[in-house]
Amino acid sequence: MEREMVYRTARDLKRKNPVDATLPVIVVLLLQCGLLTLFSATFYKAVCTTGDSLLEVKKQLIGIGLGAVLMYITSRIPYHFWQQPKVVILGLFASFVLLVLVVIPGIGVYLNGSRRWLNIAGMSFQPSELAKIASVLYLASTLSYRWKQVEKFWTGIVPLLIVPALMFLIILQQPNLSTAGSIMIVAVLMMLVAGAKWRHLGLMGAGGLVVGFIYAWIEPYRRERLLSFRDPFAQMGDEGYQLAQSLIAIGSGGLFGRGLGQGRQKYAYLPYPESDFIFAIVGEDFGLFGCCVVILLFLAFAFAGMRIALNAPDRYGCLLAAGLTALISVQAFINIGVVVGVMPTTGLPLPFFSAGGTSVSLLMAAVGIILNVSRGTN
Repeated sequence: MEREMVYRTARDLKRKNPVDATLPVIVVLLLQCGLLTLFSATFYKAVCTTGDSLLEVKKQLIGIGLGAVLMYITSRIPYHFWQQPKVVILGLFASFVLLVLVVIPGIGVYLNGSRRWLNIAGMSFQPSELAKIASVLYLASTLSYRWKQVEKFWTGIVPLLIVPALMFLIILQQPNLSTAGSIMIVAVLMMLVAGAKWRHLGLMGAGGLVVGFIYAWIEPYRRERLLSFRDPFAQMGDEGYQLAQSLIAIGSGGLFGRGLGQGRQKYAYLPYPESDFIFAIVGEDFGLFGCCVVILLFLAFAFAGMRIALNAPDRYGCLLAAGLTALISVQAFINIGVVVGVMPTTGLPLPFFSAGGTSVSLLMAAVGIILNVSRGTN
């Protein structure tokens, strides 16, 4: 009898609290903008190499289709499922195994000076994308029952950072400082939500900046990249070339842009316009207006996700939704900051825009988890 009453209560709650309608609308708008921009960035190269101007768009649509299925599934799975120790441990174990495999010569795919991918059944997969989500699941679960200890530095914060720090160190071997750094930034933000003291987080932030600066300075090519963002046009023959071309693209777009597909920088001027610097195509084709629309959409995403987190029925739901929202939002604003030249050049893709079926699928799965948290909001 008691079990039946609990079942009815859960069923009634589910009926009264459907998933948040705002977040999926924002994601759909971001995906639509992303597909338009991806087409503009890739049609020229695709026609020259394969004769199919929609090749990259079709690949992205496959990833979006898979992501839609995953988002639906994760939006139906009760979010406390991800809190189970066996689920958290399995996610961490799989992430660490795949991350280690990536850095092994002959197994990880070596491309453009980095070893960041695994080739599975003819498809490229970037394990760091899975590791970012696994880190959020681990921290949300751990912080939900160790929230009192987070006010202490050595016995609270430091032990919690061991897992993200190990991911950070392994990902640095690829090398991929931007992805490694984003994991640590999200970890710090989640601890802030959990109640960590500002002075402790400020100390960690200062230490992180020092470590990042030393890491970038000791290697000549990283040092040049670090310095090039200050005046990329002075180093157009080397590390400043990509950023200089990006700024040319954004500047030439003016207020309303050249029009869809009318930009010129994708014609072999701007390297990899479909991935890390796709926001430059937004600026060239759609101008300042288009850039502002995209930025506002990401701000709306961050606001909607954090609103779900703040209205979550329990601490775990709050931390989970906040962590996944921060994961996507931080990545977006780091990418945009790099493209417009206010941050050193890194290799972090723009969520829902950059080419990569695996990435967009996992991000949409993460959105589904946030949507499930919204079912319990008041």
